[in-house]
Amino acid sequence: QVQLVESGGGLVQAGGSLRLSCAASRSISSINAMGWYRQAPGKQRELVATITSGGSTNYADSVKGRFTISRDNANTMYLEMNNLKPEDTAVYYCNALYGVTLYWGQGTQVTVSS
Repeated sequence: QVQLVESGGGLVQAGGSLRLSCAASRSISSINAMGWYRQAPGKQRELVATITSGGSTNYADSVKGRFTISRDNANTMYLEMNNLKPEDTAVYYCNALYGVTLYWGQGTQVTVSS
């Protein structure tokens, strides 16, 4: 089992930056892949970025060039978000694929004001 705790959300003006963190309850080296998703009010949850155990990354077109997913050698994954736009406003969730089970965090709110 894996517990995930997100942090780093908040209120920022358009053009600003935030860094989200996702702390896992076990070593990331034991996790197959991790990712960030987001859900805006009235919309479906959507992929933001993913990173595999081998370090391969994937991004939604809407965040390419602005967001960077990374992880440390312990138990934390990050999402560096630059040049934020009002349309990036959402609850951001991290997930982790451990074995054949997908685990989710509780989410962190990101609000970008225009």
